[in-house]
Amino acid sequence: MESERNVLGGELARCSMDPETGFMRDGYCYPLQRDPGRHEICAVMTAEFLEYSKAQGNDLVTPRPELNFPGLDPGDRWCVCVPRWIEAHEAGRAPPVNLDATSEDVLEDVDLETLREYAADADSDVDATGE
Repeated sequence: MESERNVLGGELARCSMDPETGFMRDGYCYPLQRDPGRHEICAVMTAEFLEYSKAQGNDLVTPRPELNFPGLDPGDRWCVCVPRWIEAHEAGRAPPVNLDATSEDVLEDVDLETLREYAADADSDVDATGE
């Protein structure tokens, strides 16, 4: 991992292994030079975000076994691309963020105060509406 710190300054926590997420499918959201999408934000999927992402041309619901992609459901944790999260935030559709599992590199593009507004409790599930 290039960055092993989270946005709170602590050790980067694993986002999810069920489903396996991260650019390397190792459960972590961290930057890699070979990852142009920047899968660095650990987000808790909501129905609203999944619908928004699909409308933007990124279907995160339909399984794609050939890409090792299981398809996501509300409540799943997934490493989301920084630009897509920002876009969703600007549209009022951003999903909650697990701060402990979100790379500190995200702070170059999104300030901590904004991320805290979307903070999800790492130990609890967020329902399908994001509340």
